[in-house]
Amino acid sequence: MGATTSTDRLVGALLIVQLAGFIVPFVLLLPITTGPEGYLANAAGAASQIRIAVMLLLVNGALTVAISSIFFPVVRRYHEPLALALLAAGIVMLLLQAADNVHVLSMLSLSQRYGSAGTTNDSLLALVTAVGTTRKWAHYSELLAIDAWIFLFYLILFRFAIVPRALSAFGLLCVTLHFVGIPARGFLGLGPITTMGMPMALSHILIGMWLIFTRGHHGDTENTGDSADTTGPSPLTM
Repeated sequence: MGATTSTDRLVGALLIVQLAGFIVPFVLLLPITTGPEGYLANAAGAASQIRIAVMLLLVNGALTVAISSIFFPVVRRYHEPLALALLAAGIVMLLLQAADNVHVLSMLSLSQRYGSAGTTNDSLLALVTAVGTTRKWAHYSELLAIDAWIFLFYLILFRFAIVPRALSAFGLLCVTLHFVGIPARGFLGLGPITTMGMPMALSHILIGMWLIFTRGHHGDTENTGDSADTTGPSPLTM
């Protein structure tokens, strides 16, 4: 890998931060994940943590774009279209997260209005259900964008042996499990299997730690010719 040691370590460290940025906000958003009537009753009492979660998710989306930008010159040496695709995927993820945040804050506003009114009626319940359902589809779209970015990132690591291929292959398997178990099932109208998403956290930690502590130069030992030559044809032969 032709990246500098500092770049390798920075990307690895940011992956760990990114993982925390995925997990912590979703925990903070638990008050709005209990169904339409549940969020109507619970969100207003957790307004501060919901707003914090929304900000953290937006920052994490921006962080994903930052990782893509930092990693861009490294990937470009191998294949510029993939570098651009990773950056584009990060931007799409950020935009979809912003859209998801709008729906989350709308749910919070409805809960606060319901709390101040103290009563409900059929019209309000219909609106609550509509807003909650819209947020559900926005959320699944965001999860799909997250999976797409992580899959592309792991695919780049695998294709160019930036980390050991066994490690990046494990990551590809984990993100595929996450996709099948959560967003794909959601789009099919099935309940998510959250345990299928858990291995992806492990793969993210392992890859991040590898980049931090081994400087991400595993690829140099396997592809020294590729890493030294920036003027020849791209090594991508897919």
